[in-house]
Amino acid sequence: MELTETRTDGLGTSAARKARLHIAPSPGPHNALWYWPQLTGGYLQVIRNALLIQVARYTPFIPLKNAIYRAIGAQVGHHASVALMVMLDIFFPQDVTIGEDCVVGYNTTILCHEFTRGEWRRGPVVIGQGVTIGANCTILPGVVIGDGATVSAMSLVNRDVPTGAFVGGVPIQRLRR
Repeated sequence: MELTETRTDGLGTSAARKARLHIAPSPGPHNALWYWPQLTGGYLQVIRNALLIQVARYTPFIPLKNAIYRAIGAQVGHHASVALMVMLDIFFPQDVTIGEDCVVGYNTTILCHEFTRGEWRRGPVVIGQGVTIGANCTILPGVVIGDGATVSAMSLVNRDVPTGAFVGGVPIQRLRR
């Protein structure tokens, strides 16, 4: 997936991320999260995903961890390293792509959905090859992180990151060109 728009700082725009999202109103009168079973494939699918993701979060064996993520539908490069306590989206793990030779740091959260009071959103997260993501980051739905990019620890990735960029902060900004 390519970056579709860039800002003057070289990062992707909010509009580019938003264009990748499926956005729909809440299906009923309550906040959209109230309706998660009908929007996500049902209780059994989400319970299965949640249990397997919890096992993977605590598993120190990277090949086993990657196999668990693949079993729930995530696309994970064979030499990707997903650290302890990383949380993949439990509703839509099939929308997560982690490229070859990536490192995803401790306690990072990768989301492919957002529920708000009046609507819900779903979009893929694509992490390119050779990407490094520091500890305690949050990656929002619809984001593309280009090959060889680095995201510093404790960052909110709310827009695209170009190939080779070094970004960080809440929300992210370019730290080095």
